[in-house]
Amino acid sequence: MDQDRARSLLIAERDEVQRLLKETETAGQADRVAEVESEAEDNADAALALTEEGEDDAIAESMRDRLEPIERALHRLDTGTYGKSIRSGEPIPDERLEADPAAELTISEARAAERA
Repeated sequence: MDQDRARSLLIAERDEVQRLLKETETAGQADRVAEVESEAEDNADAALALTEEGEDDAIAESMRDRLEPIERALHRLDTGTYGKSIRSGEPIPDERLEADPAAELTISEARAAERA
């Protein structure tokens, strides 16, 4: 894959994930405030706010987890190792990189890692 195309895809995805993370963190903060405010009024409202807070926290954690491989891929672009498996050094097909620009393994390596 062309390095400029890869960088463009990675930066666009990073920006989108960061935007979603910020929105989720803001929603989680609002849920925490709602939980505190509703505790004094109604336990059902507090429980709902607590549930929503947990969901927001889980989504935020997922977004943070997604940022890590994107940042590693950008680093690999800078060091000239982008597009190669971090495990074997084998080239990662362009089709895979188009689908997931932050891919770190070939398809067969990723499948084997999932089974393990």
